Amino acid sequence: MEKKIRRGVAIYSYSGEYGRSMDLEDCFRDMQDMGATGIEILANSHIDSYPELSDEYLEKWNRLCSTYGIEPAEYGHWIDTRLFRDRDMNLEEARKKLINDFRIAHSLGFRILRTKMGVIDEKLAPVENWREIIRSVLPEAEKYDVVMCPEIHLTTVLSDRFVSDYVDFIQETGTKNFGLNIDLSVFQNRFDVPGVVVYNPEQKHSEPEEIIPLLPYVKCIHAKFNKMDDEFNELTIPYKEVLEILIRHGWEGYLLSEYEGERKDEPGYVSQELRKHHIMMKRILGY
Repeated sequence: MEKKIRRGVAIYSYSGEYGRSMDLEDCFRDMQDMGATGIEILANSHIDSYPELSDEYLEKWNRLCSTYGIEPAEYGHWIDTRLFRDRDMNLEEARKKLINDFRIAHSLGFRILRTKMGVIDEKLAPVENWREIIRSVLPEAEKYDVVMCPEIHLTTVLSDRFVSDYVDFIQETGTKNFGLNIDLSVFQNRFDVPGVVVYNPEQKHSEPEEIIPLLPYVKCIHAKFNKMDDEFNELTIPYKEVLEILIRHGWEGYLLSEYEGERKDEPGYVSQELRKHHIMMKRILGY
């Protein structure tokens, strides 16, 4: 059976321990132990020399990927359009920021980028000039062979207009350097589980089948999870239904475990939750 869907970890999951009881190599070691093969980093959190890429970090990165058999899956970065209190970042500033991240991501071996833009409302709609910004760097994205993917996650639902606007942009430009990252929180249908952050008990959610028309544009998936039980079930998101749709439609890419549940002051707690999550995904995927 061809393993089109691969399992990885967004090391944002280790936020409570990273820099305290765990360093970057500890994350790699933990991922290898649970059978993950891909990693997502956040540029400003996990690259010591960011916004530059030092020779020392690059050497360490290449050594860790080789030693632990982990491949770069997704590079998380931001277009800080709302960095300034009194004005939005102008086009040239945004271009420089993006191109610098393209260069770093390419050097580290990443092809898929989680490109987060400033938002303008509670639905997380992007800044109004996002098309102008993205269009202006498409030649550079092609040069560095990277794909920019805005992240679609709660409180967004897949039927929101700006999601279809992203698809329209891809179709209109014909670009291969812009896609989508779907965060599985869009399918979260329970908010009453102890320890789970409640955004809004009335929060709308997407149904699993709504992802089907988007799959040609989905380059990476944040396998968000909030609470695992001891039978290896996620209690807030209909994982079996979603993953079976991905299998049935032949989607190919990384499911990156992203833990966003209760943070306990217990070293190793997140590692345990990640293992439960990967056991669940292995059972559903069949490998």
